Amino acid sequence: MISAKDIEQPKLLSVFHLVTCRMPMKSTLRNLLALCVACGVTVGASQPAAAATAKKQVVASKKVATKPVVKKAKKPAKAVARRAAVIQDDGTGSIDSIKSAAVAVIDQSTGDVLFEKNASAVVPIASITKLMTAMVALDIQPSLTETLTIGTDDLDTIKGTHSRLSVGTRLSREEMLLLALMSSENRAASALSRHYPGGREAFVAAMNAKAKMLGLTETRFADPTGLTPENVSSARDLVKLVNAAHQYPLIREFSTSEEYQVAVRGRPQMFRNTNTLVRNEQWNIGLSKTGYISEAGKCLVMQAWLDNKPTIIVLLDSWGRLTRIGDANRIKRWIESLASSPPTFRG
Repeated sequence: MISAKDIEQPKLLSVFHLVTCRMPMKSTLRNLLALCVACGVTVGASQPAAAATAKKQVVASKKVATKPVVKKAKKPAKAVARRAAVIQDDGTGSIDSIKSAAVAVIDQSTGDVLFEKNASAVVPIASITKLMTAMVALDIQPSLTETLTIGTDDLDTIKGTHSRLSVGTRLSREEMLLLALMSSENRAASALSRHYPGGREAFVAAMNAKAKMLGLTETRFADPTGLTPENVSSARDLVKLVNAAHQYPLIREFSTSEEYQVAVRGRPQMFRNTNTLVRNEQWNIGLSKTGYISEAGKCLVMQAWLDNKPTIIVLLDSWGRLTRIGDANRIKRWIESLASSPPTFRG
């Protein structure tokens, strides 16, 4: 009997020939069966070994091709804290927690400084500009019922901002003034300047002339909307600007209106105040204006009654969406806590 172990694959054919030629028929059949079993064992044993070897090679190649794990750099703790404040600044904390870069808080009736922080820094003021725009537009005592039309010259070519006041929109001068103050509509402010005697150039010149008349020595205007960072001022100057604007009944009314609906191309459009505090029953606000461009940060100026006293608040360059509101609430709570104490200078 020939053992399967004694047979190598290359010799199978020659062995087969010897077996079939030299043995009797019965023996031949038995050996043929042995040969078949031997072939099966040998071939079967070699196939799993080859498959295992190929599998190892594939796995090895996959390991080589695997991308290295890149660890993301941790964001600075300061940046994380800022983002958290943007999401949930509820106004908690002391007066020393004020986050706006430049601040001025003044008792309007006495002129006493209640709080200051970088109040003399000259910075872009964004749409706070529109308070001056409104004063200059009203100073010539124009017809408030005259219809003004939004034109291509009113489109924002500086920042590319969008507006629901499409070209061809026709509104009264009063409505344009309302939307410029309440909703900070840039095209409305632009249209007011274009319909000024002498056009926009004369309007901007009048803005700077009025700033000089009011003693705003650190204030300059280059356009009526505030979209350009060339419109600059300081917190101290803006206290004077707010005080002057507060003398105009229409500016007081329009800047604190909660919402207003106008027809734009025959379709009703609802506009709302950009300062959410005007809808807050805990606040008694007599004048309000917000502003934002990237160079100026979030800005807010208000005349409000705090502890039964008229107070002017100026907040410039707040870096979070809610920070200026949080700062306003911190100031309100601080002033109310001083109800039994005389105003104290902080700066």
